[in-house]
Amino acid sequence: MQPIPVKILGTKRHQRYIIWRTLQAARMTLEKEYPALSLDIQNISGVEEIQKFTPVIAFPSLEICGKLVCVGRYPKRNEVVEWLKTATP
Repeated sequence: MQPIPVKILGTKRHQRYIIWRTLQAARMTLEKEYPALSLDIQNISGVEEIQKFTPVIAFPSLEICGKLVCVGRYPKRNEVVEWLKTATP
């Protein structure tokens, strides 16, 4: 199974860390169903780079498989689980 490409977009480190933790919790939730599930997580922190994906820079956003799934807020674990299921072949 190929790693799922994930981008965490946020200018503040603590914002990106919160989303990273949520991603890890979602991955662990899916571990039994998808034992080979892995995530290729990139942290995007530069304003110009973030603006390539979304105009929202004050709050974090999340992109999974090239699709912006969450903008300007912290996603809940169950939301991330569903997004990862959709991205899993």
